[in-house]
Amino acid sequence: MLRFVIAAVILSSSSAIAQESTLAATDGKNALGTVPCASGGAPLASCHAELRHHDDGTTTLAVALVAGEVRSIYFSDGVPTSSSSPSNLSHEIRGDMTVIFIDPDEVYEVPTAALKRQ
Repeated sequence: MLRFVIAAVILSSSSAIAQESTLAATDGKNALGTVPCASGGAPLASCHAELRHHDDGTTTLAVALVAGEVRSIYFSDGVPTSSSSPSNLSHEIRGDMTVIFIDPDEVYEVPTAALKRQ
């Protein structure tokens, strides 16, 4: 249970936008909450998200965009490698945040610590 609480707090915290977890996970591997995201040139907003850590060391972040679409972002060892979009993906580390960019105009901010297995 402690692992879940830590993951939920990490997933929903951001230096850019103060947030609260909006949902509760149950198994200690998955964390449900919110992450800052933007698409279509809109400013960052709080988007519902699910972070799923898999037994093979990979992680999937599923984000519900404001327009209703769900974007999946795939990680290996905490580094974003691809997404459900056919567009180019890049990222940068800003302090304790991993900022993910998907061309032409999607942005996601995820606490780097949340991407690593606890």
